[in-house]
Amino acid sequence: MEVGLVARLRASEAWLPALSLVAEIDGEIRGHVCLTRATVAGRPALALGPIGVPPEHKGHGIGAALMHAVLGAADALDEPLVALLGHLDYYPRFGFVPGSTLAVDPGVPDWVSHFQIRPLPAYTPDLAGGFRYAEPFYEE
Repeated sequence: MEVGLVARLRASEAWLPALSLVAEIDGEIRGHVCLTRATVAGRPALALGPIGVPPEHKGHGIGAALMHAVLGAADALDEPLVALLGHLDYYPRFGFVPGSTLAVDPGVPDWVSHFQIRPLPAYTPDLAGGFRYAEPFYEE
């Protein structure tokens, strides 16, 4: 599923090449993360995902390094926030909080419990409302 999603994202207007990163060690790709254009109440925001590290390479800090790098790149581009659907025990270490704490709603009731936001320095509290991923996230 994630490979197909990345292919659809790459073909969409939401794709941001500068925010698609890979971790490479000894010529082998060990992980990938991407941010794509999304919106909050029609205003620009970013969506994280997919992020992936092969099981045999997990636990070595590759995912964390990718997260720090892509969040830093988004900050450098003056983006206001990054949103994701993800594990509640993993993403808070990178500054993610429940979307509801910043009045941002994913629009899909089943997503609310795992919908998280990472405000960046360009974030302002008036950026609130309905979050919308790029169209490929809604395709099967």
